Amino acid sequence: MTPLEGLAVFAAGVGAGGINTAVGSGTLITFPVLLATGLPPVTATVSNALGLIPGNISGAFGYREELRGQRRRILKLGVGALLGGLTGATLLLALPAAAFERIVPVMVGLALVLVAFQPLIGKYLRGRRARTGVPARKDGGPLLFTGMTLASVYGGYFAAAQGIIYVAVMGTLLDESLQRLTAVKNVLVAIVNTAAATFFLFVADFDWTAVALIACGSALGGQFGARIGRRFSPAALRALIVAVGTVAIVQLLLR
Repeated sequence: MTPLEGLAVFAAGVGAGGINTAVGSGTLITFPVLLATGLPPVTATVSNALGLIPGNISGAFGYREELRGQRRRILKLGVGALLGGLTGATLLLALPAAAFERIVPVMVGLALVLVAFQPLIGKYLRGRRARTGVPARKDGGPLLFTGMTLASVYGGYFAAAQGIIYVAVMGTLLDESLQRLTAVKNVLVAIVNTAAATFFLFVADFDWTAVALIACGSALGGQFGARIGRRFSPAALRALIVAVGTVAIVQLLLR
């Protein structure tokens, strides 16, 4: 890796750390840059997963105020994130890349629809509960755990837009602010990336220069993303998620 390529990887790490913390889809910045340096796709994927962990942790720390009172939720969903991350990492090495690439844009697109129409969906669900007399479950029930675990499988395989899918699922099933959901998302992404990277350590080859550069850059970017993202209003944050997600879909379709 040349010095110029190293600088590009570091800068991509900063950008990915910031975007991952505030929205998600930071992998769509780092992954193409790693490919451009000549890394094979699998090596780029596993190196990226390990390198982004410091950024995930940094972002989660930046949202520590929004994490207050959510310990039980995080512990429960964290189990699914751990299992899903390990499953997705296994699938990365067992399945051809084309198997998931066909459905990734569809998954991201569905997530964007859920995020964009979350206020209307929430209003409809609250009205339905009021008519039927069935109280809302604060933990989201089995449907939330199942949906988040499946999203974690995807995240362990290819992390692009994982955060957007998390926010979409939680936003549909939980009556919480986007900022608090974003805080939980950051913790779960950190768990998935750590689980997947730990698995990859034993079975895949890393480019340790790329890992170090992304790690340093993403840790820095995570703090920037938390400071900026926490200032967004719900409408602005929702618009940013949809905008970034749309770019993600276009990039995935053009790969």
